[in-house]
Amino acid sequence: MQTNQLGSNGPDLSVIGYGAWEAGGTNWGPNESDDAVIAAMRAAIDAGINWIDTAEVYGKGVSESLVGRAIAGRRDEVVIASKVAPQPEGSGFRPEQVHRACEASLARLDIDVIDLYQLHWPDDQGTPVEDTWGAMVELQEAGRVRWIGVSNFSQDLIERCLAIHHVDSLQPEFSTLNRRNADLIRWCGEQGVGVVSYGPLAFGLLTGAITQDTVFPEGDWRGSEEEEDDPDEDDVDLFDPDTLPQALATVDRLRPVADRLGITLSQLALAWNVNQPGVTSAIAGSRNPDHVRANAEAGDVKLDEATLAEVDSLLS
Repeated sequence: MQTNQLGSNGPDLSVIGYGAWEAGGTNWGPNESDDAVIAAMRAAIDAGINWIDTAEVYGKGVSESLVGRAIAGRRDEVVIASKVAPQPEGSGFRPEQVHRACEASLARLDIDVIDLYQLHWPDDQGTPVEDTWGAMVELQEAGRVRWIGVSNFSQDLIERCLAIHHVDSLQPEFSTLNRRNADLIRWCGEQGVGVVSYGPLAFGLLTGAITQDTVFPEGDWRGSEEEEDDPDEDDVDLFDPDTLPQALATVDRLRPVADRLGITLSQLALAWNVNQPGVTSAIAGSRNPDHVRANAEAGDVKLDEATLAEVDSLLS
């Protein structure tokens, strides 16, 4: 598994990370058993993935608890990333709320320090980002977290944080089907801010398993009008009936490239992602150990400049 350093000061991360949003058991249809989810996480570690991303809002803490159980006895092998969210979904962004949220996450994870602690999305409740980021710095100085980052933040918000203390990472949505953050990601790389992209498989579209006729099970956010756990009002809804046909057409154009390379569509999408300027690692989540192992194999896929240019030419 290839690795990259997270920004200018962070740890070395495998270029594929394990995303534990699905592990929370909400928004993704029928739940898997706890044992099955834990098995998927352990399969990720066994396959060379050295970091897991979770959050307090994933299953209202369930994801963090399962991560804690999965890494029991293997803490030294894994970088753990979690997030605090603004109210009402999360604990809140006032300094005292951030401190309490961190302690609660540490307890659920059953660890002494969170390696990477992130602000999940911008607050619209009026708390100045400077106050919130100051609390994150306090947690770092107190040794409760090692590195601090943000998720779904704009360049303006990141610059306001940078004026106070270095931002170790940004977690934005990014895939071949949603490239709107490409310039921001490149800029972060120039600032020494690491980037860990989420949604690199476009929430299943880039696996090739979803068609125009796919019916998602009850409770799966992709088949409903419910909000995601990490909302972004300016984001692209790939599952909107007006957007989906174009996205699926792009997937079909990518299939011959993956076939020629002898890899899966998912592996092509992940390898493309981690080859983009500024990207440190791509977060791929699954509750299926076989899928996890296949995703991990993308960390060893080499795409030359000609192939990357070909893929770019096929994107709508």
